[in-house]
Amino acid sequence: MPYLPTLRPLRHAAVILALGVSGQALAHGDVTPQAVDTSTLKSLGADWLPENPYRGDKEAIRIGDSAYNQNCARCHGLGGISGGIAPDLRMLPEGMEGDEIFMQRIRNGATRNGKVYMPPFEGILQQEAMWSIRAWLETVHEE
Repeated sequence: MPYLPTLRPLRHAAVILALGVSGQALAHGDVTPQAVDTSTLKSLGADWLPENPYRGDKEAIRIGDSAYNQNCARCHGLGGISGGIAPDLRMLPEGMEGDEIFMQRIRNGATRNGKVYMPPFEGILQQEAMWSIRAWLETVHEE
């Protein structure tokens, strides 16, 4: 095959582009849900509670902060401040109204037109972990 010097820059560009795209895909980090140690919290049992039992609980807030950073921040943003990929969770209503919205979404996820916008976490995170995340979110709430 004859040497074609004009193709060499195109090959280099293709390799650089491929590396750049794969690097960006990895930039989101490990998207595998991370376990949350809730052993220091009161166990809530098997029945799902309609209201956050950990509201204002300092230990639950500490656990929720860590759990949020490990499982939610990559889409919803550090400190609950969304970068536009997913809703800004600081804006969730306070109290039972926000509890209902939060639990419906974290348990069931969100799918539109067959596309998963948020995976369901029921069966992955226990109720205690979910409520501790909600308890932390209420500490960064904004109107």
